Amino acid sequence: MKKVFKLDFLGRDLVVEVGELAKQTDGAVLVRYGDTVVLSVCVMGKEVIGQDFFPLQVLYQEKLYSVGKIPGGFIKREGRPSDAATLAARLIDRPIRPMFDEDLRQEIQVVNTVLSVDPDNSPEMAALFGTSLCLGISKIPFDGPVAGVVVGKIGKELVINPTTKEASESVLNLTVAGTKDAICMVEAGAQELSEKEMLEALMFGHENLKKLCEFQQQIIDEIGQEKIELAKAELNPEIKKAVEDFATKDMLEAIQIKDKLEKYAKIDEVKTRTIENFTEIYGEDEDAEDKIKQVEKIVNLIEANEVRKLITDKKIRPDGRAMDEIRPLSCDIDLLPRTHGSALFTRGETQSLATTTLGALGEHQILDGLGLEDTKRFMLHYNFPAFSVGETGRYGAPGRREIGHGALGERALAQVIPSEDEFPYTIRVVSEILESNGSSSQATICAGCLSLMAAGVPIKAPVAGIAMGLIQNGKKYTILTDIQGLEDHMGDMDFKVAGTKKGICALQMDIKIKGVTEKILKEALAQAKKARLEILDVMMNCIPEPRKSLSKYAPKIETFMINPEKIKDVIGRGGEMITKIILEASQVKSVNDKDAVKVDLEDDGKVIIYHQDAEIIAKTRKMIEEVIREVEVNQIYQGKVVKVEDFGCFVELWPGCEGLVHVSELDNKRVDKPKDIVSVGDKIMVKALGYDNRGRLNLSRKQALPKVEVKDKDKKKK
Repeated sequence: MKKVFKLDFLGRDLVVEVGELAKQTDGAVLVRYGDTVVLSVCVMGKEVIGQDFFPLQVLYQEKLYSVGKIPGGFIKREGRPSDAATLAARLIDRPIRPMFDEDLRQEIQVVNTVLSVDPDNSPEMAALFGTSLCLGISKIPFDGPVAGVVVGKIGKELVINPTTKEASESVLNLTVAGTKDAICMVEAGAQELSEKEMLEALMFGHENLKKLCEFQQQIIDEIGQEKIELAKAELNPEIKKAVEDFATKDMLEAIQIKDKLEKYAKIDEVKTRTIENFTEIYGEDEDAEDKIKQVEKIVNLIEANEVRKLITDKKIRPDGRAMDEIRPLSCDIDLLPRTHGSALFTRGETQSLATTTLGALGEHQILDGLGLEDTKRFMLHYNFPAFSVGETGRYGAPGRREIGHGALGERALAQVIPSEDEFPYTIRVVSEILESNGSSSQATICAGCLSLMAAGVPIKAPVAGIAMGLIQNGKKYTILTDIQGLEDHMGDMDFKVAGTKKGICALQMDIKIKGVTEKILKEALAQAKKARLEILDVMMNCIPEPRKSLSKYAPKIETFMINPEKIKDVIGRGGEMITKIILEASQVKSVNDKDAVKVDLEDDGKVIIYHQDAEIIAKTRKMIEEVIREVEVNQIYQGKVVKVEDFGCFVELWPGCEGLVHVSELDNKRVDKPKDIVSVGDKIMVKALGYDNRGRLNLSRKQALPKVEVKDKDKKKK
């Protein structure tokens, strides 16, 4: 039976419908947030998988009919998820994952289908709400509810779930997710906000999302199913002690090796030796297989526990650094001679090679999604090859990791990218991760910023990023600066902060525990600021400011304004005129030729010309100005005969400007056949007589002819 639950959430209706749709799932809810409608369902697999990980899959399916669009391309149906859909799925996955029992080994799928989108009411937040609620009312063990809100800042006022108009005026785009007790996920882009302002926004968001958690709990209390009980695999205390006695000392030594590959090799060696030792001991037992599985689990726990104890109890990091110490830094620029800008940033064993490419505005990315924006002028792409961690692996289309890390870097650097009016180029930054041992996304931001400056992009201020970690042991906790891979894997928080000397540009937080407090967030932000300023000093020693000139291989640019009504003349019928201009100015055979000049024409009359050769730009501009040139009545021009008819001839004054010389205006004497006077290709002088009522230009050769002087004796004879 269908049940409907309603909440007035800050002046907007949030409606939940349960019991009518997708009844064969373990949990299904239809969430209506204004005119935004999302169906969220969850299903749990019947079998327990053998692998030692939690198989959770979160999907966010964009349906273009939800915004009244037909998909582009030949097939005309939704294909692979857009980057925006992938990021939305990650946004939902990150806060709910820590809420599952660590012993759960049955496959869980959560599917969010976006059915209708009102741009003023976020489908992502509706999907996060629906995900938590469908899990909450199901039999699946889930320690929610979880909810999220978007926080904006307009002037000094903080706004929850801003409308599209409010978002365009906001200096902050912050997504906060959490439970009623703590924050568990953060994603933000900001225009250089201070740590104090960011913390205030975080807590404001958490205070408001509590209302959504309470609403979910009311629904769960009324219609929720009883959760299934998971079989807890208790560790044998005798086996546990024996393994700890055998492996702990060697594991502690392995953890403290500084070189990453050597460290991991030694850790694997300790694990292998331990398993082999106890396989010999328990190999003949009836329950040998179960005992060896316990040994594997215990030796993994030893690794995790020793890392945590080393940091929280002894204040020693695996590589010997202080808690707030950054690994060695180095920067270099101009490694690649033919790119428009290049930079290498290395932090410890993490290394990013970034390049910047400048292109015409017409080369922007076209977006086929649910948002109002359909193009993107600034792009950052992140590539993480398997060789960067000394492994073999899959090579192909970017996965969720690549898309997510690229989006974080793009969000950080987008805050300082000059406007289109200031710098009318499409900008693409690519980060190639050559080596990785923690926080390659933040290395990407640093390298990307350096490459932009090397390319001559006039960014507002340099940006650097740092990843903070958290190790919690009961009430004791330690915040770590510049976490490496082992600390990230064994730790409780990955908190990335990027910004300028003035303030924060991007923020991202993921945790493995249930949540973090305001106190921890405040300390982490302060410690991150200290590290960020240190990194910025190193970067600015490499290149103190953006170059004043572009690479000789980058397209040069010229911008000027024309009468908007003349744009159609420059384009010509079917693009004939602009094609002619491009081919003639560039001396190429195709507009797609790499050496062809690029011309962008905007609705307001702005013309932007791009080419590496300034002479070709000047020639292109001159040809465009010829097309838009206005004819002055009674002025005399030299033109070229382009067509001869019985009633006169057509004369081109300049490209795109033709007029008719009627047979009666060809000569002072009577003309029977125009071809007796002019031929195609002749250059003749004509006078502009003006336009007729159909907008056609009339010309006269007769009135442009030199006047013949009549002598006095000739006058007397007459």
